[in-house]
Amino acid sequence: MSYTIKSGDTLWQIAKDHHTTVEAIEKANPGINPKTLQVGQVIHLPGGGSPKPPGNGGGNNGGNGELVGGKGGSNGGGGYVNYQGPASAYPPRDKWASYDFLWKQNSALMKFNDNPQEIQWIHEAIEKVSRSSGVDVRCILCIIVQESGGNVRIPTTNNGVRNPGLMQSHNGVAFDPAHPKESILQMVRDGTEGTKDGDGLKQLHKKYGNYYEAFRGYNSGSVNKANLNDPVGATGDYVQKAANRLMGHSWPGM
Repeated sequence: MSYTIKSGDTLWQIAKDHHTTVEAIEKANPGINPKTLQVGQVIHLPGGGSPKPPGNGGGNNGGNGELVGGKGGSNGGGGYVNYQGPASAYPPRDKWASYDFLWKQNSALMKFNDNPQEIQWIHEAIEKVSRSSGVDVRCILCIIVQESGGNVRIPTTNNGVRNPGLMQSHNGVAFDPAHPKESILQMVRDGTEGTKDGDGLKQLHKKYGNYYEAFRGYNSGSVNKANLNDPVGATGDYVQKAANRLMGHSWPGM
């Protein structure tokens, strides 16, 4: 099978999209240089690899949609609040801190684990995936920090389900030091738009109709709508902490 290079393509992403590996593509195309791919260049894909069908995330328009949550919002600040009860008892979206405030607050935490280039790639990935998925950019950012502190090298956990990457997604990809920018983007996509094995924030927001119940579903797999601090086998204060992050609050050990 042949494939024509498009703007922005990398061998890593082509391999992932066509169920193959970079090494297999390089073997099928002697002399190819991954760093000098040209738009319009035709390459051969090994084994007749076919593109993956649209994932559970859907709605991928190439990252050119609206940056939901990118405008407006409060100035943030303040200390931790013990939010409890149903979603209606948590702060509404128009009270959340602005994206600019939240990025400055949370990117400072990322500096403990990531270098400046990696932080920039996280920033670009969050905005690109927000545009393609329609998920509020602030939610993507805050769940990244909630799950991994923004550490691109966060270890994969496995408590019956494999959870890798920045958003500890449902059997998605982990950081690949050979393809850092591409793997950072895919980690954010997996947590936001879902994987073939599990839902992301996009599907859960559609299912529950609000982000707070979506967060509980993301963490636990099920939701006690009357009490979002009910861990349902996972982390009791998960939604509470996510709400505090979205409000731009700060606390020791955040």
